[in-house]
Amino acid sequence: MCLLTQSLVSLLGLSDGLLLRAGIDLLTIVVLVRLIYYRIYRKTDLFLTFFAFNFVIFLITYLLNQVQLSIGAAFGLFAVFSMLRYRTEGLSAKDMTYLFVVIAIGLIAAVHRGNDAQLLAIHGAILLCVFLLESNWLFRREWSKAVLYDRLDLLAPALREQLLHDLRMRTGLPAHRIEIQELDLLKDAVRIILYYYTDAQSTKTRTPADSLAR
Repeated sequence: MCLLTQSLVSLLGLSDGLLLRAGIDLLTIVVLVRLIYYRIYRKTDLFLTFFAFNFVIFLITYLLNQVQLSIGAAFGLFAVFSMLRYRTEGLSAKDMTYLFVVIAIGLIAAVHRGNDAQLLAIHGAILLCVFLLESNWLFRREWSKAVLYDRLDLLAPALREQLLHDLRMRTGLPAHRIEIQELDLLKDAVRIILYYYTDAQSTKTRTPADSLAR
């Protein structure tokens, strides 16, 4: 079986270094997307985007690196892919950040000149940084939700506590501050961003709409 695998690798022109780097890259993305991103946001619609972007970036950069791709060209390629946006759907700032990270991980795995232990350490440091920033250990995570509100009479600064109380009662969210986005006097409605804290258990029942304005 081992001989067959080695023959297949040789037939395809793949090196052990490429396979090992690809394995490290894939393992890092699985931990990032499945154990960090999905655990917090419970969204699977971007899984294909994350894995496909990462693997394609890794393969393209690795192959180009075999023909002595310059550092400037590598970062130019990174910049082109990192600035891509989908026309059909707007991505939130958090989703774009994760997309940036998965692209960076693929690029690092492809161009890293050190040994595999150093590559594992670099990827581990990235995962640890993302985990700490997404956890409540460094600072309390704040969520947000966009709502359309019809009580324009409570928009005065002096009535802010009454406004917050009414929003808490009607939405069920423990909002502690708000941000007024748009005011439509013709429809007597205002678009408000609610900011609230929540624990890890309640975040499991969140919907994608809860992160509309993060």
